[in-house]
Amino acid sequence: MVGRKTDAETAPGGTSVSATARLEFEVTGDDTARALMSGDLEVLATPRLVAWLEAATCAAVRDRLPEGETTVGTSVEIDHVTASPVGAWVVATADLTGATGGTLLFEVEAVDRASGEVLGRGSITRAVVDRERFLARWARG
Repeated sequence: MVGRKTDAETAPGGTSVSATARLEFEVTGDDTARALMSGDLEVLATPRLVAWLEAATCAAVRDRLPEGETTVGTSVEIDHVTASPVGAWVVATADLTGATGGTLLFEVEAVDRASGEVLGRGSITRAVVDRERFLARWARG
């Protein structure tokens, strides 16, 4: 896994309006549609692709959030346009393109590392939340 980040203008809460992360993943048998029950083929499953793209959004802002804050996903719009076989390497990139209040908007893309072919692209929205207050909503007393 490889991460890359850049700084620019800062949004409310200290989150940079321009942040990028790039992560690399090898497709294994555990990542296939068959393994995740989202199909019956031995190719990269869409749910795994989405998880890798979400991981990139988290990595893009992880070191930019104030102490005690994290992000949670609120919206995912991804087009998975090309299959990837077991053994392929996927590069997942997330670019923070907007921040309004506690909402962060990312443009995301996944490409095949060897060919550069686009595998999927779209947008992911995440909300900035106070970690303890968010988890306290479900604490059993």
